[in-house]
Amino acid sequence: MHVIERSQVVPGDLEDVFAFFEDPYNLERITPPWLGFSIKSTSDSRVREGTEIVYSLRWHVFPMTWRSRIAEYEPGVLFADEMLQGPYRHWYHRHLFREVTDGVELTDVVEYQLPLGPLGRAAHGLVVRRQLEGIFDHRRIAAERIFADRAARVRS
Repeated sequence: MHVIERSQVVPGDLEDVFAFFEDPYNLERITPPWLGFSIKSTSDSRVREGTEIVYSLRWHVFPMTWRSRIAEYEPGVLFADEMLQGPYRHWYHRHLFREVTDGVELTDVVEYQLPLGPLGRAAHGLVVRRQLEGIFDHRRIAAERIFADRAARVRS
């Protein structure tokens, strides 16, 4: 099993920041364009326990469908999406939120495992880990920009 953990602090209050991430369509705003990511359907307009979301994306030239379900949900604290269908053998992504002095600390913890045994492990070391790091780097920058812009509008 592999794990990626990332934390950052964004300006804003907990209620507003959590509300942004509760909207499934905002995932498109923080995902790198090179993934060709698009939400195809969602069972709820706001995530809650049991919400199912279907996305399409592109890995290099290969189109993929990804279906996930919100497995955990605690308003203002966390939610977790679990892959039901997609490219990984296992994918469980916890989104944690905590009010701090300078805003809201966002923490992503992803546990994942690739299929294909030794081939999957080799692909992870050669390509997949680096691409996932790039996706989360992009998310960090996008979230910083979005919440800094929101904070500037509030101040003016």
